[in-house]
Amino acid sequence: MVNLIATAPLGYIKPVTLAGTTLAQMDWAQITSIAPFSGRLADVDRALGKIGLGFPAPNTMTIRGDARIAWTGRDQAFLIGADCPDLGDAAAVTDQSDAWARFALAGPAAVEALAHYVPVDLRASALPVGASIRSQLYHVPACLMRMGADTFEVMVFRSMAHTAWHELEDALRILAARAL
Repeated sequence: MVNLIATAPLGYIKPVTLAGTTLAQMDWAQITSIAPFSGRLADVDRALGKIGLGFPAPNTMTIRGDARIAWTGRDQAFLIGADCPDLGDAAAVTDQSDAWARFALAGPAAVEALAHYVPVDLRASALPVGASIRSQLYHVPACLMRMGADTFEVMVFRSMAHTAWHELEDALRILAARAL
């Protein structure tokens, strides 16, 4: 019988710190896509309430302890870091855990590094702490969550993790070189 071994999307790549900003691969987490069926949002909210969360409004997320639910598109959110409660027939529920790579980008150059490749306004006034958006990271589809003033979680499809990492590391190298 074949013995499968779970591996991180980028293997055991080490964090990179440039321009005072760190790019690091994040540990595996349970990720569940929740897409409420028409007219069933209240039922989904009730079920999520059992774990202290609710379905997020567009471009937002809700955090409780290690768990959060982040808006990821029209009538869709990702429950991250928690088991999904029983939603019955109120929503389409899909385990996405192995499909995504997650990066933390934290430090004073985080916004500027992302601005090289993300075509949205990343200023705190437009994308405050607690925001969750879907966009592009250069040509890679991405979910961006603002976790702090200079801290982001970036999620990309696992198959595009190397490209996204390369682009973010490259942006940090450019910013570090400019500071010299």
